[in-house]
Amino acid sequence: MSEVHHAITAHVQKQHTILKQFAMLDAERERLIDEAVERCRRGESFTVDGINEVTKRMNELAKSGLVPARRCVTPEMVREYVSRLERKERS
Repeated sequence: MSEVHHAITAHVQKQHTILKQFAMLDAERERLIDEAVERCRRGESFTVDGINEVTKRMNELAKSGLVPARRCVTPEMVREYVSRLERKERS
């Protein structure tokens, strides 16, 4: 019975670690997206490389089936989002 308890505990700890890593990566991804959006809004150059590097790491964790996969971001996606924000602000 003790072996089962240890196996369950190890499994839960592994899941907790995955969830914790995913949450940290998700926060970092959102920060990088916000940064790209702000640079785009100011007409400055921006890159999505950092966003997609974090996304790649998140998608590795998603292979566990515990957390969702995320889409890679393109510069066009950022521009479209900024365009929608600006239209909304004008209305």
